[in-house]
Amino acid sequence: MADTNRIALVTGANKGIGLEIARQLAQAGVFVIVGARDPARAQAAVEDLSTQGLPAQFVHLDLNDHVSIAAAAETIRVEHGRLDILVNNAGIVDAADGPPTASSPEAVHRIMDTNFVGTMAVTQSMLPLLRRSPAARIVNLSSSLGSLTLNGDPTSPYYSARLIGYNASKAALNMLTVQLAQELRGTSIVVNSVSPGFVKTDLTGHSGFMTPEEGARLPVAYALLGEDAPSGWFVEPNGETPW
Repeated sequence: MADTNRIALVTGANKGIGLEIARQLAQAGVFVIVGARDPARAQAAVEDLSTQGLPAQFVHLDLNDHVSIAAAAETIRVEHGRLDILVNNAGIVDAADGPPTASSPEAVHRIMDTNFVGTMAVTQSMLPLLRRSPAARIVNLSSSLGSLTLNGDPTSPYYSARLIGYNASKAALNMLTVQLAQELRGTSIVVNSVSPGFVKTDLTGHSGFMTPEEGARLPVAYALLGEDAPSGWFVEPNGETPW
């Protein structure tokens, strides 16, 4: 079946900023596929959207289970024929993460495997579907904590946030953005890293200063970029972020 409206997959869209990205995309007329590893939570998210007249569907997607990723891509291919927007939102933190001298290597491995390797695996699986879109958009949910420049700047508010696993995972995600944007030059696919800001979600222990609705706005704006869209950028609400 070929859909006439845009089709978006948002990973980790069952709660927090992911759910709000899904909601705002749906409000813009995009058909949203809620990618999540927890079927009950994902179905609740779909029903939440449906009560607002925003049609959506759930697809099982676990960034640590590459079989589930391949199955999700096949489901989207069969039911929709293509993918126009991929928002790589899913990610984790780990209580055992910390400064390089104290962080658990196992925690760092878990974080990197999900936030970077899992995101790359999802992107690879969805690329054949994105290539079928006349104007595909990939948005990687990054963080200013992934900026090497800011990590090394004593005047930066992020300087003291020494989480070697999480910060390194977002720096690696930025590398994925840069290299993928270059590899896909000349195609219809645009790739950008977007730092939504410090958002009150489970990931931040609800200690941020932005609501999920506010945090979703910039990723959604980059997911909906029109013609002459930039590719290979790293941005935050205040503008471009240094690598």
